[in-house]
Amino acid sequence: MESNLFIAFAAFAFVTVATPGPNNLMLMASGANFGFGRTLPHILGVGLGFSFMVAVVGAGLGRLFETYPAIHAAMKIASVAYLVFLAWKIARSAGVGEGSATARPFTFLQAAGFQWINPKAWVMALTAVAAYAPGREPAAILLVALVYAGIGLPTISLWVVAGREIRRFLTDLRHLRIFNVAMAALLVASLYPIVFAR
Repeated sequence: MESNLFIAFAAFAFVTVATPGPNNLMLMASGANFGFGRTLPHILGVGLGFSFMVAVVGAGLGRLFETYPAIHAAMKIASVAYLVFLAWKIARSAGVGEGSATARPFTFLQAAGFQWINPKAWVMALTAVAAYAPGREPAAILLVALVYAGIGLPTISLWVVAGREIRRFLTDLRHLRIFNVAMAALLVASLYPIVFAR
């Protein structure tokens, strides 16, 4: 990849990783409810799981959607339904030590697996591969995946830090519940451009 193209891709990767979406909103909510340390497996699952997804899409899975558009439509419906369910769970979360004793942050595998039903992750992966590794050369695909991991991990960590810092102002359980409902509403709202994209 030429240097100018690499710089353009690095900027593209940063913008797509840094902007609000299901991953970042869920990480922020987790930071507020569980803190940074307990959210670390979630961070690693998102960052490394998405990079793995990019590599698999580049290796040929992305062509499946081109050949069978119905699969893409079915995945979109399933993804939206699952994200609405997750938003409901976030809205009902009471935070650390309060409410349900079973409340816990995503594990590494849950976060990595979530990438496969995250509509924004699919859009990012398919676009990155098509634009920056169009020939599907293994070296180019690997570079795209590695750049996403290198830029993504520190960037998404900032969303967790922001959530943790917000927690300082959410000492009242009612305020934390309001925050969780707001994060759930934003998570659902983040689906709008994906649901209505042509």
